[in-house]
Amino acid sequence: MTTTREAPPDEVVAADDDDPGRPVRRWFAPSLPGLWGALILACLSFTPSLLPRTGLLQGAVAGIGAILGYGIGVLVAVVWRAFAGRDPRRARRASAVVFAVVAVLAVAAAVVAGRLWQGRLRELMGLPAQGWGESLLAVPVAVVAFVVLLAVCRLLFLLGRGTGRLLSRWMGRRGARALGGLLVGAVVVYLVSGLALDSFFTATDRAFAAANDVTPDGVTRPTSDLRSGGSESLISWDSLGREGRIFVAGGPSAADIAAFTGTRAADPIRVYAGVDSADTAEARAALAVADLERAGAFDRARLLVATTTGQGWLDAGAMSSFEYVAGGDSAIVALQYSFVPSGFSYLVDASRARAAGRALFDAVYGRWASLPVDRRPQLYVFGESLGSFGAEAAFSGEADLRNRTSGALFVGPPNFNALHTEFRDDRDPGSREVEPVYRDGRTVRFSTDVAAGAPPVAAPWAGSRTLILQHPSDPITWWSPRLLFSRPDWLAEPRGRDVLPSMTWLPIVTFWQVTLDMPAAAEVPEGHGHRYTAESVDAWALLLRPPDWTPERADQLRAIVAPR
Repeated sequence: MTTTREAPPDEVVAADDDDPGRPVRRWFAPSLPGLWGALILACLSFTPSLLPRTGLLQGAVAGIGAILGYGIGVLVAVVWRAFAGRDPRRARRASAVVFAVVAVLAVAAAVVAGRLWQGRLRELMGLPAQGWGESLLAVPVAVVAFVVLLAVCRLLFLLGRGTGRLLSRWMGRRGARALGGLLVGAVVVYLVSGLALDSFFTATDRAFAAANDVTPDGVTRPTSDLRSGGSESLISWDSLGREGRIFVAGGPSAADIAAFTGTRAADPIRVYAGVDSADTAEARAALAVADLERAGAFDRARLLVATTTGQGWLDAGAMSSFEYVAGGDSAIVALQYSFVPSGFSYLVDASRARAAGRALFDAVYGRWASLPVDRRPQLYVFGESLGSFGAEAAFSGEADLRNRTSGALFVGPPNFNALHTEFRDDRDPGSREVEPVYRDGRTVRFSTDVAAGAPPVAAPWAGSRTLILQHPSDPITWWSPRLLFSRPDWLAEPRGRDVLPSMTWLPIVTFWQVTLDMPAAAEVPEGHGHRYTAESVDAWALLLRPPDWTPERADQLRAIVAPR
């Protein structure tokens, strides 16, 4: 007498050509272990991260967490069954009911707790409270994201199975199944990382190249010979690009600076070379140095070499702050190396950022070093965000910065910056990663709130000064692939001033939270996230050391360069 096993509701018999007679789960039927994993990671995603999240963004984080948790749950179930030597079984109705009840309660608790954490974080950063509608929006967004991602994964699984069945005509079933999955995976990787990304970046580059030719309303060609693009400049106005034209047309005049300082001032010099100004970074750097000489920049008291972000952008407030603190007796030089924003630029133009930063500083330094020692201007370096990545490229370490500059300001550096990483990881014992002390602060210092100083505040800081500004809540600075499976020191130590003490590291979850914090890094008030404009006033005051500087003057200048 033979017996047949009853097929569970979510299985069909003899549907698998690889193993005839074996029950196979319908492609759309969810796995209960997978759903448990999805529920756990989705709920954990409501824990706080660095920045406040909208309902849409929270839903995206939860949806990504859910699909990852689902995969982990399925994998755990497969491994457990392999050790137990048993086939998949139908989930009992009672188990499904228990899951449904727990899911409703867990999601409700996660939403309420998440709303509480978001409220505290928004209060900490001076943002208005979030409404209930915004908080609840996360749930349907997460469900939609999970279902779409699960459908894509299931579709790829079916493609792999179908390919395996086709290959089984010429080889063993097990080998065909494995090879089919590998082939589908390889094709997907090729399409995503090869054709799709290449096409995307090509289209993006073209789109931003077109935008680079647009001059914003209110930006006009300078009449001063002290600016690139002027009538006497060696660099044409049309070649500067959008950000270059904004830069040379902006900034304070001699009258503006005199009104602030109460003394006579000179008009600052601004030189900029766009991507279209010359064919290579070296050629653009040489052209920029020639334009500096034409404008008389090497006769000024202070000269700043500024490395731009991907689109050629420079923080207008940071540049103006330098000129105000320097009393107008200054020159700034910069060059553009890409059309696209920093996020894309790092993926496709990282080598260009390094080449641009190195080429510009080396060209300026070569001319500067040829001057008599008593006629050289003080030489400074600046880079913000991806610009700091390029600016660092000209230097080998602390000694090189000290020997070849009067000072450097690196703002909101990405986690992958070489020198930033070196200084942070080799910090003095007892100092925190969020605000490390390097070699007793003799040359390089970090600050999370520069108005309060750069630790160690009481220690002498003679000679060349390198200052690194990094907010505890800046995801650009703290994002790293290592967040996936390794707790960073900044989440093992006491939290920074604008990070909730309740933020904790969770495998996988924290990585995606910080990843999705990055697009909103500049959408928070000054002094948090990736917003540093107002702090550039105190930063330049620390580096340039103007006489008779007072907190009142700093407040006055902040109101000028970073009005609320």
